[in-house]
Amino acid sequence: MSLLRINLVAAIVMIAQTAIASENIADQYPQSALYAKPVEFIPGVFSATGATAPPTYDNSGHNNNLSFIITGEGVVVINGGGAYIIAKALHDEIKGLTDQPVVLVINENGQGHAMLGNSYWVEQGVPIVAHVDAATEFEERGHSILAAMEQVNLEKAEGTFLQGPTETFTDEYIVELGDFRIEARYIGPSHTVGDVIVWLPNQSLVIAGDIAFHERMLPIFPETSTRDWLDTWDTAFEPLNATYVIPGHGHPTNMAQVRRYTKGYLEYLRARIADLLDNGGSLAEAYYVDQSPYVNLDTFEELATKNAGRVFEEMEFE
Repeated sequence: MSLLRINLVAAIVMIAQTAIASENIADQYPQSALYAKPVEFIPGVFSATGATAPPTYDNSGHNNNLSFIITGEGVVVINGGGAYIIAKALHDEIKGLTDQPVVLVINENGQGHAMLGNSYWVEQGVPIVAHVDAATEFEERGHSILAAMEQVNLEKAEGTFLQGPTETFTDEYIVELGDFRIEARYIGPSHTVGDVIVWLPNQSLVIAGDIAFHERMLPIFPETSTRDWLDTWDTAFEPLNATYVIPGHGHPTNMAQVRRYTKGYLEYLRARIADLLDNGGSLAEAYYVDQSPYVNLDTFEELATKNAGRVFEEMEFE
């Protein structure tokens, strides 16, 4: 790695550390429905960092990262956004930066913060792509996802309707625009059904989606296989050897940081639960395993005990 690149990476990490996301900050960009203003991470690649907190009325449900790439031949948006109002706000920011039209939206998974904003983008005539399993997940759970958002966002939910992707893929979806080769890839099971990454090989940057977390604790769902997630990380994500990482949650950073707070956390929690199982421990005891090395992460209070219980239930029958 060149000295220039090393210095750039160090500077990026320093910037991220001095602008740590906080779940206690209700809104960092009050003139917009976005939680934070989009920032150019590397030339042409922008990300609006979401709140490192559950969706609330104050953050308008913008609690994940919304990224876009200004390619010179059009703009590619990664994540539809958590509501019509969020997608429109992101588009307003894009239009303030470039006259290039949005030519593609990529949904990183089938969760609400990835797909509910599709309702805005389809009105703009923009094609929307996602993994086939994510599309199925949204189709099956869309009504409950929309209802949950409406309960939080109240009048801010206006305009949002259920709209899945207009096109799906199974392994990869690749476009080349300007200096960017943009590869949406399914690399294996991880956080939720149909999670994909967006890999920019020419820039050595990965928009990791929910395979990678930073600054906030990752949630483990009943359907999550942490063993499979770790296998996907080791066999397909880590070998990218990406210089730059935009995680699904938390500020853009590098591989070392997301490795620490994603792979490191999963390995640590599985080791604690394995010790408990080896000693005949119960589910009730699992909730109290020591997770203090990660107490600094946002959403620790909301998620740590739930995560421990779900990993116990998973590992009990492995």
